Amino acid sequence: MHMIIYSLVEASTQDEALATGKTVFDRLVGASPHTDTVFDYYVTFDESGTSVAGKARWGDLPVAVPVESDDGRELLKRGWDATKSEFKRNLDRIRDALEELGDEEIMRDEGLARHAFHQVGAYDGPTIFLYDEHGSGIRHRDHLDCILDESENLWIIPADVHY
Repeated sequence: MHMIIYSLVEASTQDEALATGKTVFDRLVGASPHTDTVFDYYVTFDESGTSVAGKARWGDLPVAVPVESDDGRELLKRGWDATKSEFKRNLDRIRDALEELGDEEIMRDEGLARHAFHQVGAYDGPTIFLYDEHGSGIRHRDHLDCILDESENLWIIPADVHY
């Protein structure tokens, strides 16, 4: 499956932001030493030559833009809205499972209850759409606000990832 994720990085130029963003995405696909593989691969929106990912799948998106720009605010909103939506969807599954299933049924993962528990607790992967410059998933609003408040020259870089 494909999805778009975003990296928030501090940088002086678009080229520097893209390079730092690619370092984050490299970590998430296990391309860097001592990192776990979260996604299979990624394609940023400066790349051409693929017919199944990036621009070919999602159309033109900015390569890297300042968060304070109109495009940057839109990408940030998309990423945060997607994170909240996935969290709510999984939390609703958990609530339903707790109301409808017994302990043994939850242990057997009927209704994908345990999967939903796992997804709500995830620090990265398909339920997290925003990442900081260290490759850490941004899971709650306080973390996002801290990055937005404390960072200067903050850029957002989208990437199409496969998992």
